[in-house]
Amino acid sequence: MDALLLSRIQFAWVVAFHILLPAFTVGLACYIATLEARWWITKDDTIRRLSAYWIKIFAISFGMGVVSGIVMPFQFGTNWSRFSDQASNVIGSLLAYEVVTAFFLEAAFLGVLLFGRNLVPQWAHVLSAVMVALGTVMSSFWILAVNSWMQTPQGFEIVDGKYMPTSMFEIIFTPSFPYRLTHTVIAFLVTTAFVILGVGAYYLRHNRFPAESRIMMRMSLGFLGIMVPLQILVGDLHGLNTLEHQPVKVAAMEGLWETGRGVPASIFAIPDEAAEKNHFEIAIPKFASLYLTHEWDGEVKGLKDWPKEDRPPVAIVYYAFRIMVGVALVMLTTVVIGLVLWTRKRLFDKPWYLRLCMLVSPLGFVAVLAGWTTTEVGRQPWVIYGVMRTSQAVTPSLTASDVAISLATYVISYLIIFGGGFILLRRLVRIGPPEKETHEAQAHPKRPLSAVTGHDESVGVPVIRGLGGRHDA
Repeated sequence: MDALLLSRIQFAWVVAFHILLPAFTVGLACYIATLEARWWITKDDTIRRLSAYWIKIFAISFGMGVVSGIVMPFQFGTNWSRFSDQASNVIGSLLAYEVVTAFFLEAAFLGVLLFGRNLVPQWAHVLSAVMVALGTVMSSFWILAVNSWMQTPQGFEIVDGKYMPTSMFEIIFTPSFPYRLTHTVIAFLVTTAFVILGVGAYYLRHNRFPAESRIMMRMSLGFLGIMVPLQILVGDLHGLNTLEHQPVKVAAMEGLWETGRGVPASIFAIPDEAAEKNHFEIAIPKFASLYLTHEWDGEVKGLKDWPKEDRPPVAIVYYAFRIMVGVALVMLTTVVIGLVLWTRKRLFDKPWYLRLCMLVSPLGFVAVLAGWTTTEVGRQPWVIYGVMRTSQAVTPSLTASDVAISLATYVISYLIIFGGGFILLRRLVRIGPPEKETHEAQAHPKRPLSAVTGHDESVGVPVIRGLGGRHDA
């Protein structure tokens, strides 16, 4: 392994762990904002307790996301300095916009969301939840703008070997950006909704928190009934856009070697890049042309139309794409079954379906990782598609031993950080939503609950009572 391959593995390791957090926190922030608004309107205390419960989980997940997110940009300088040097005039401003408009927005209102439930008016707490949710979505906007420019670059010119912007509008709104943003954000929302569905099913199977669990299952299943079919439609549109701008990626996704009309859809095969063919292939005749071109005899280009050095690693892209599609079908089936049971008023009393919801709850993360792998590995061998090769972007002075040491450090650190975070999140799920407030707390709504119970109810963090119990440290 040389420094290039190890740097790619290191970046993949860091991003793969980090993307799991936005895949959860973007949707969870939107869910919390919805709960806060619903509580403000209905004054239902069950909704308030449910929001307080998910805010605890959001706080931990957000913290891990910040830690892993801060680490990633350092690699642009340490491992990919030539890419940073040549493309910084384009991507640097977009990353700065992400910090100014998204991260600062989240940071400004996060403290109010976590600790201000009993310290600010109710409308202000709802507003803080909405602002945090907006910040997470805006963060996705800018990060995906950078990624989309690397996938379908435009709006720049090369001056003395550097990429200089000619139109920031074109840089931000590249041909693939609207499809990538919509597809990714919906994937994040769907991922979170399945987690909420699984947690609600877990509590019902164990006869705990029935009121909260029914709300979680109804809200998540109703949302998924709309968003999962919409995601499949958006994914189809995104695929058509990719066929137009990155046809070699689509050929790798389909495991298609020969250009032709009425090409079959490969269900399963073992791609052989050396022999340029598939082994043990199972395919549906003409079906790939139908969903790629929307014509039975539509023409689709095969991998042999490109030199070998311009093709992505076929097997990785081929299998990652099938994992993503397979997970989507499992999700759709789960949602359809749930909606049928709901209409028959049997949603909450079918143990086998509750267990199914628990089993599929982490599949959204699998789909996100598979989709990210399809997108990023399918772009290879380019770091900026058609402009700069990945081999041209790596830091020239790096040695394999340098990257091996940093990679080992990242692996150990992330296993500890994410392992500890997972244990803590699992513990919070086992504990469940907070119980109803005590009579004393209800009698003093303007007084921080911590002054009564010794705990900050909004995040569940023990506090130290001050003199006379009147102040908390």
